[in-house]
Amino acid sequence: MAAMKPQERTPYSAIEDRAPLTLPDGGRMILWPLMSLEVWDIDRAMARTVLPPPQHQPMLPDVPNWSWHEYGMRVGFWRLRNLFDEMGVKGTVTMNGRACTEYPRVVQACLESGWEFNAHAFEQIPMHKVDDQRENIRKTIEAIEAACGYKPRGWFGPGLTETFETLDYLAEAGFEYIGDWAFDDQPIPLKTEHGDIVSLPYNFEIHDIVTGLIQNQDSPVFKNRAIDYFDTIYEESAETVRVMSFAVHPYISGSPHRIRYVREMLEYMLSKPGVVVMTGDQILDWYKTQTG
Repeated sequence: MAAMKPQERTPYSAIEDRAPLTLPDGGRMILWPLMSLEVWDIDRAMARTVLPPPQHQPMLPDVPNWSWHEYGMRVGFWRLRNLFDEMGVKGTVTMNGRACTEYPRVVQACLESGWEFNAHAFEQIPMHKVDDQRENIRKTIEAIEAACGYKPRGWFGPGLTETFETLDYLAEAGFEYIGDWAFDDQPIPLKTEHGDIVSLPYNFEIHDIVTGLIQNQDSPVFKNRAIDYFDTIYEESAETVRVMSFAVHPYISGSPHRIRYVREMLEYMLSKPGVVVMTGDQILDWYKTQTG
C-alpha cells in the first residue's frame, strides 16, 4: 500500500470555519520558542556554509564551516540560554540524537533551564538520504531518553525533511506531534497508518536560517519581521487562539551581532498582555483539552 501524500493526511480546513480555541486565565495567543541543536559531522559536507570554498570546489574536511557551527555550541548557545533564562522563557530544544553524547554539557544546561527535548533525527542528514528511517528514529529516541530521562513526544526532521512514509514511522514509534509543516496558525491532526499525529504551527519566515543565511538580511530584519508577524497574530487571536513560533540556532542567533535583536524581539512580545509562552508538549496538551 502506497504511503499517503500530504493532502490525503488532512482535509482542507479554513480557519474561519473552526470553533474558537481559548486559553485560561486571560490568555490570548501562544508563543512557541524553538532552538535547534545539531551535530555537523566533519567527515561529511556541512549542512550550511558561511564561507564558500576556494574556486567553488567543495572539499572535505570543511574545517572553516565546521568551526562556524562549533562556535555556536561552544559560545552562541550560552548567550541564547542566558538570555532566555533571564527573561523566564522556556521553549523547545529540537536536538539530533547524536548531540546528546557529543555535547553533554549543553544537554545538562537545557535540563537545568527546563526546556522540552524534541527529536531532530539522529544526525543532520535529510530523511531522504537515511537508509533505514525506522532505525534512525529508534536511535534518536534512545539517545534523548538516555540523556533527559523521558521519550520525546515531538519531532522536527533535519532540514524539515520527510518522505511520504516518515509520518507513519514516527506515529508507529510513539511520536505525538511534528513541526515540519508550515501550513496553519493552529494545531492540525494528520492521519497516519497508526492513528493521528498533530502538526503544531511552524513557520519559515521567523527563522534565523531564512533571514540570516538564505536571504542574507541585515541582523535587525529578524526582529522587525518577527514583530510585524506577531502584531498580526496577536490581533487575530482576539477571536480564536493562534500560535506563533520562532526558530533560532546557536551559530546564527547566538552571534554577537544578532543576540541583541532576539532580546528586543522578546521584550516587545512579552510586554503584551495575554501572551502565553509554551513548549511543544504544552501546546499539544492544551490543544487536546480544546478538542476532547
